[in-house]
Amino acid sequence: MLLRNLFVYFSGKISRHGGKTVGAGRFADSHFRLRLQIFIFFAILSLLMEIKYLGHSSFLLKTKDAKLVTDPFDSSIGISFPKVEADVVTVSHHHPDHDNTKAVGGDPLIIDWPGEFEKKGIRVFGYKWYHDDKKGAERGENILYKIEAEGIVLLHCGDIGSIPSDDFLEEIGEVDIMFVPVGGFYTIDASTALQLVKKIDPSIVIPMHYNHDKLNQETFGKLAPLSTFLKETGVEAAPLEKLTLKKEDISEEDMKVVTLTI
Repeated sequence: MLLRNLFVYFSGKISRHGGKTVGAGRFADSHFRLRLQIFIFFAILSLLMEIKYLGHSSFLLKTKDAKLVTDPFDSSIGISFPKVEADVVTVSHHHPDHDNTKAVGGDPLIIDWPGEFEKKGIRVFGYKWYHDDKKGAERGENILYKIEAEGIVLLHCGDIGSIPSDDFLEEIGEVDIMFVPVGGFYTIDASTALQLVKKIDPSIVIPMHYNHDKLNQETFGKLAPLSTFLKETGVEAAPLEKLTLKKEDISEEDMKVVTLTI
């Protein structure tokens, strides 16, 4: 609607004077063409979403008007949490490697329970599941968050420990981008993660919560590396510094695996 209004305005199609349309030749004028292109450029830019990986299960999502951080961690995992500010912080469960909300600057809305929330154009829906395959008996509960912003639907699975029921997944609905743990031991492993991905059928999959040389190996040494999941999927994904996209960039035909650098 914004782009349509800009086009109509600058082409002079709705400008009237004395009952007659005026400015019809404006669109042909190079100056008005340039102005129109600039306005369209910034209108499109305002709809972009940027996704940056902070490490472990933590991501920074940026829209035009807001920032959201998922599962901020403490330094016990082996890396320091970067200096960031946010309007919204989601916490999948209260373990130190997922709930270090004090590390996030600003005055964020802290979401650590199921329900529906909204702030500055970001809508968040929390769904309770489990951190293990024994209905929480070993590691407790885990909340999955569906995040809606800029027309894009994202699902952050937290430390999910088993594949939810079909009814549960149906309640979540369609997903464009899915953040899924793939390291195993504390969460689902690479094979189970792929099964869950196939059930949810997102357009883009971003793996998280896997082992790498920067992690504290005493705690996370039993996690499988990212390469295990990539081998399961049969794809090679060169890591990106960040993912920047708009709704129109998301294809419903081919699912992509995107890996991000820390």
